[in-house]
Amino acid sequence: MPIVVNLDKVLNERGMKSYELADIIGITTANLSILKTGKAKAIRFSTLEAICEALDCQPSDILEYVSS
Repeated sequence: MPIVVNLDKVLNERGMKSYELADIIGITTANLSILKTGKAKAIRFSTLEAICEALDCQPSDILEYVSS
């Protein structure tokens, strides 16, 4: 898949655990795990916005396009 999710990397840089982020943005840890592993087929802009706000980052810090 040409879209890579770098959420683990950003979480590590911020010293935050997945369950903490899930609690802050109001989604389940299971749904966050699906997003982190790249298994999600889509992400709502409101969820992406909440992640960026919680991690003080840009969408491009989390999502990366890699040509195949």
